Amino acid sequence: MRKIRKIVSAHRKKVGLPPGEPVFVGSRKVEKVRIDVIDYTQSGFNEKVDCSITEAVNFAAGESVTWINVIGIHNTDIVTEIGRTLNLHPLTIEDIVNTGQRPKTEEFTGYIFLVMKMMTFNEKIRDIDVEHVSLILGKNYVISFQEREGDVFDPLRKRIRTGAGRVRTSGSDYLAYTLMDSVIDNYFVALEFIGDYIEETEDLILAEAEPEHMKEIYRLKRSVLLLRKAVWPLREELNSLGNSQSVLIHQETDRYIRNLYDHTIQVIDMVETQRDLLAGMHDTYLTVVSNRMNDIMKVLTIIATIFIPLTFIAGVYGMNFHFMPELALKWTYPAVLLIMLLVAMGMIWFFKRKKWF
Repeated sequence: MRKIRKIVSAHRKKVGLPPGEPVFVGSRKVEKVRIDVIDYTQSGFNEKVDCSITEAVNFAAGESVTWINVIGIHNTDIVTEIGRTLNLHPLTIEDIVNTGQRPKTEEFTGYIFLVMKMMTFNEKIRDIDVEHVSLILGKNYVISFQEREGDVFDPLRKRIRTGAGRVRTSGSDYLAYTLMDSVIDNYFVALEFIGDYIEETEDLILAEAEPEHMKEIYRLKRSVLLLRKAVWPLREELNSLGNSQSVLIHQETDRYIRNLYDHTIQVIDMVETQRDLLAGMHDTYLTVVSNRMNDIMKVLTIIATIFIPLTFIAGVYGMNFHFMPELALKWTYPAVLLIMLLVAMGMIWFFKRKKWF
């Protein structure tokens, strides 16, 4: 709810502004915007870190394949300048700087615009970190916009540098596919961590349910909900991309995109399974707590039942009437105690025979 309130509050800045006016919606996560470029062909590559907009655009204008990675989207002037130089639509620029934008794909003249949510599992806080990622697929270039430094693309960078795989021998559409594939593959990693914590929490609940376990269930539910919100629109996005007739996507790459769609369906199935498991864990927690309370009440009831006849006997001889002949006998007191002991032992034997405890 806090995240939703932040997004709604940030959207207030856009009230009254014309469509396509870039307004950053989100939290600033880096001090300075940085532009990294990897330009490659089948025979080699050129990599530049923290280059200018002009240098990046010059690379994109060449015949080689260029990957421009923009780290930090809070500076709308830089994003607008990149968009103006590459003739991006104003609505595209608006969506790039809006971190609350849902995953989608849109085709424009000369490029395809893609929005995704990159998710990594933070083991320190045992929760999911969500990052807004936008991709621009052009004829010979791909531009990725992300909120902060650090991503899931390092294996891809390594393949480009070493020439491993198909990246260096394919076009920009295959590069865009591998970027999307890296994001989706990391969903499986996040789900694996969540699944481990679900099993761990379930074992703890079955052993002895504590109030902290309920908090853990709600935290895991929130993480699964974030994944669900990111993955469900992605299915529609990949379906649209797979059915696209754009000349920017070659037939060979289209096969990979369909495979990526299948991976997304698998992620959705896993997310729904974990949602059902968490719902069942909630019921299990309540059942365990209820059973524990029933056991406690059963013990207390047995103790109270044993003391009912003992209390009756003690009450009778506590009346101290004058005409109670046994009060004058010396053995009355130990006799009454013995009778009370026999009654208690008899009731305990009876309860055990009935297997009430």
